[in-house]
Amino acid sequence: MSSFIDQVITAPNSKYLSKLANNRVVVFGGSSGIGFAVAEAAIEHGAYVTIVSSNAQKLADAQSRIVARYPDRGEYISSAVCDLSKKDDAETEIEKALDLAANTGPSTPGHVDHIVFTAAGSIETKPLSELTASSIDEAFAVMFLGGALVAKQASKYLRKSPSSSLTFTGGVNTYKPGDGWEVLAGLGAAMEGLSRGLAVTMRPVRVNLVSPGAVITERWERFGEAMGPIAEKFKGETTTGSLGTPEDLAEAYLYLMKDKFATGSVVHSNGGRLLV
Repeated sequence: MSSFIDQVITAPNSKYLSKLANNRVVVFGGSSGIGFAVAEAAIEHGAYVTIVSSNAQKLADAQSRIVARYPDRGEYISSAVCDLSKKDDAETEIEKALDLAANTGPSTPGHVDHIVFTAAGSIETKPLSELTASSIDEAFAVMFLGGALVAKQASKYLRKSPSSSLTFTGGVNTYKPGDGWEVLAGLGAAMEGLSRGLAVTMRPVRVNLVSPGAVITERWERFGEAMGPIAEKFKGETTTGSLGTPEDLAEAYLYLMKDKFATGSVVHSNGGRLLV
């Protein structure tokens, strides 16, 4: 007996909810935070999803959580370990992850339909006086270098069609950086430039970027007792008086996967941070 999800996405009048049905979606950074929510959302839309992360245990836990939430869709989720910080091995691991995804599900093997890149590594802000060449390199290693290498391999696996997409992740601090965010603001700008350049190079495949504001994820746990005051500060810098959730942001990525006319675009989801 088919599940409710199956009935919805295969219904004759399901013009919009079925857009991702049986698509292959790969989410780099999919074991937690925004990436995990994107994986869940794609599963709900009937896609076959491969989540990719550097931590094997986190991947296993994330996959178990998704199977527990969608028990009738266990065959729709797979995972692959890929450590983008290991420059010498990253490209090989990216290729293995995409090859796994390209051969998952009932569709003709050898391709994927959408790739979402939310991987960020352990990026932290530092005072200008404490910046070093290695800390700057570390900030760019996973997101920019990793993103560029993913794009290189993606060109082999994504269908050559506007129905396929590659979506990167930036941040609101590119436009309105706080004190000490200069390197990360530069990184966000670099990701936007990369996505626009790739939108031209990889055409007709679509390449876009989501620029989130302050979003509550597992990474906030590092603030400890300071989490409450920090959250209130960020809320005060929005027009909505709220923080984003991974589930909120997942909608932006779904949109960019589904809109076959969107490319070279930046989609903002920041609670009005740019207006305050």
